[in-house]
Amino acid sequence: MPASPATYTFLGPEGTFTEAALMQVPGAAAAHRIPASNVNAALDLVRDGSADAAMVPIENSVEGGVTATLDAIASGQELRIIREVLVPISFVLVARPGTPAAAVRRISTHGHAWAQCRLWVDANIPGAEYVPGSSTAAAAMGLLEEDTHYDAAICAPIVARKQPGLDVLAENIGDNPGAVTRFILVSRPGALPARTGADKTSVVVPLPEDRPGALMEILDQFATRGVNLSRIESRPTGQYLGHYFFSIDADGHVQDARVADALAGLHRISPATRFLGSYGRADAQTVHVAPHTSDEAFRAAHQWVGGILGGAYTASETASEASPTA
Repeated sequence: MPASPATYTFLGPEGTFTEAALMQVPGAAAAHRIPASNVNAALDLVRDGSADAAMVPIENSVEGGVTATLDAIASGQELRIIREVLVPISFVLVARPGTPAAAVRRISTHGHAWAQCRLWVDANIPGAEYVPGSSTAAAAMGLLEEDTHYDAAICAPIVARKQPGLDVLAENIGDNPGAVTRFILVSRPGALPARTGADKTSVVVPLPEDRPGALMEILDQFATRGVNLSRIESRPTGQYLGHYFFSIDADGHVQDARVADALAGLHRISPATRFLGSYGRADAQTVHVAPHTSDEAFRAAHQWVGGILGGAYTASETASEASPTA
């Protein structure tokens, strides 16, 4: 019997950049796809087994980390990142047919999209009010409802092309034409993706104690082992003011000796450290590894220490055997 197609969920509705990221996953086009209203809802579908994996945004080249995702994967039932996808981002301004740009007073979109189009809006529609939307596509679709309380929406070009009833008022309105959003595919814990040599490892590290040097101790676990960090962000735990965790992406795979050793060091300092996954980099850039932090160097060092310990045990046993008995 042929295997059932996979079930994926994504930050919906259809037409979001997140769906575009999901469609880069092999087999996603033939899979069952479930739009979710927000990141937490998408991850909950994975946690309860309703979906095999979820595609959610985690970082934007302009605005940085997506806090909703960083917070959602840092707590609750553990999940694993198994893939990352990069999607170039461009935006259009849409409205109902017959709406002139001069009549636009209120614009809805996702917060990250608004942040990437603020300069264009200020220059072309000064004084426009921002209306938060759960996603760019949801904001555009909301224009088709009778009780819409805004005049226009910022969304992906694909939404405007696929959805009748929307007019494009302006194209390429992003302030940074090279903007890219990074998405992650998240599943329940299982077998790790194979090491490729161009990998990334993500962890969440709670700050064990708010004191001078506490963050330095965390960073030293990576620095002393030659592990480069491609992203580090602090987020409040929500427990009380001043209590934070750090969301970290490190170059390398947990099967790399230097990365494994760094994670062990993190766990000694902060036992609540959460491993989020090791997976191939979307840009496929290989990681430069200094000779003294290679797997071979770590293996040789452990063998050297093992030889010392073996010699010490032999000497101790010899001394014990040579000592006179009472």
